[in-house]
Amino acid sequence: MTHSQKLLIVGPKGTGGIDRYITEQQRHLSNRMDVRVYTKYSSPEGEGLERGVRMVLSSLWAILLFPFQSRPDVVHVHTSHTYSFYRSAFFVLFSAYVWDAPVVLHIHGSSFDEFLNTRSPIVKRLQSMVFRTVDDVVVLSEYWRGVVSPLADEEKIHVLANAVDPSEYSPRYDADPVHLVFVSNLIERKGVLELLDAIERLEAMPDLSFQVTIGGGGPLADRVEAVAREYDNVEYLGFVTEAEKCDLLSRGSIFVLPTYAEGLPIAMLEGMSGGNAIVSTPVGSIPEVITNERGLLVEPGNAAGLTTALEQLIRDPQLVSEMGRGNRQAIEDQYSWQATANELVEMYAKAD
Repeated sequence: MTHSQKLLIVGPKGTGGIDRYITEQQRHLSNRMDVRVYTKYSSPEGEGLERGVRMVLSSLWAILLFPFQSRPDVVHVHTSHTYSFYRSAFFVLFSAYVWDAPVVLHIHGSSFDEFLNTRSPIVKRLQSMVFRTVDDVVVLSEYWRGVVSPLADEEKIHVLANAVDPSEYSPRYDADPVHLVFVSNLIERKGVLELLDAIERLEAMPDLSFQVTIGGGGPLADRVEAVAREYDNVEYLGFVTEAEKCDLLSRGSIFVLPTYAEGLPIAMLEGMSGGNAIVSTPVGSIPEVITNERGLLVEPGNAAGLTTALEQLIRDPQLVSEMGRGNRQAIEDQYSWQATANELVEMYAKAD
């Protein structure tokens, strides 16, 4: 493989984890190959019919312009469930059958397992066609390997966890008091309501000292603001930039993500890179990463269990510090972009 190998990365913009992954993928591969990114579509704002119409128009525009791209040596398509997959199917099939280019399909998304269980024969045929066409399938963990293995040949499947750049974080361990941090979309699926419930329960414990900072935007922002106004030790920052997020996670002690469904959340890995212990839920790939030495897991929707887990850690700051240091080391050893970039380059070389 030479520096001139041409890679086209295809995926959405402004969609949280996938958008972040594509940005870092381009940054860490650009010095090793010719990288172009095709992100002509996004997840629009709004709700209901208006949002649906905007999504369809955005997707159609991206599909119409795609054939005018110059042919790359390898195409790397990032996808998720339902509409994301339908749109990605066009990019996969066009790249393979018109350009005759090798295609890597990279699966993200919290509900891709449910999507594969569809009863629609048309959707099932499309799924089979896409998985049969691509040269490689990237999944986030062994759990997701099991999900896609009925549709993809075993030799096509590559387990490649999400990654972060630890150099962007400067952990400050041993915060006093223990500092709880939540940075994500403020939607029900992320467990925001359970977090707010747990905060109020913890506030009712007079001998407990802790700090909470919440960052992000979304439909539950008003609920978060109300709790922040009520308690002096709770701060709501609203939307945070990447630099602000890195600084916040570096100051944190415990990263909290009581989510209902995930692939392998980049936000959690970022929390680990910032030296935080983790309190999350056993969904998607999270249990493969968060062992007892790295954090605590509680069932989604269980505010009482979340409260208990947070109280346990708040009362044991030494354990929190040990978890945070171990998590930072785990990022450097297992989830850094340097190692991920090497694996991607090797995959592309074999596919081309």
